Amino acid sequence: MVAFVKSVTFDCSSALLLATFWAEALGSNVDEDSTDERAWVEPAGWGGPNLWFRRVPEGKVAKNRQHFDLRAVGPVSAEVDRLVALGAHVLAHDVDLVVMADPEGNEFCVEP
Repeated sequence: MVAFVKSVTFDCSSALLLATFWAEALGSNVDEDSTDERAWVEPAGWGGPNLWFRRVPEGKVAKNRQHFDLRAVGPVSAEVDRLVALGAHVLAHDVDLVVMADPEGNEFCVEP
């Protein structure tokens, strides 16, 4: 028997803020029962894991050891611009991907 990924959990200072960012980034919605203490986002039609967000008192202090790699449907530059408008920021440009951070500093990549 094997296990499967049920959810990916983010510790954060504002569960609703971060859930809203990731819901918009991934084309989904924040669950209606979410609060600023805990929030969740279900995958948008592709059957992946749920995203859980829970408020914790401490802030992020180091680079993520695990991160999302997002595949841009169109030009990477257009997707980066869209994510910046949602609250992300660019950390670095690599040869074929862009390293970004969400509104609470969690790193992720955007690639073609």
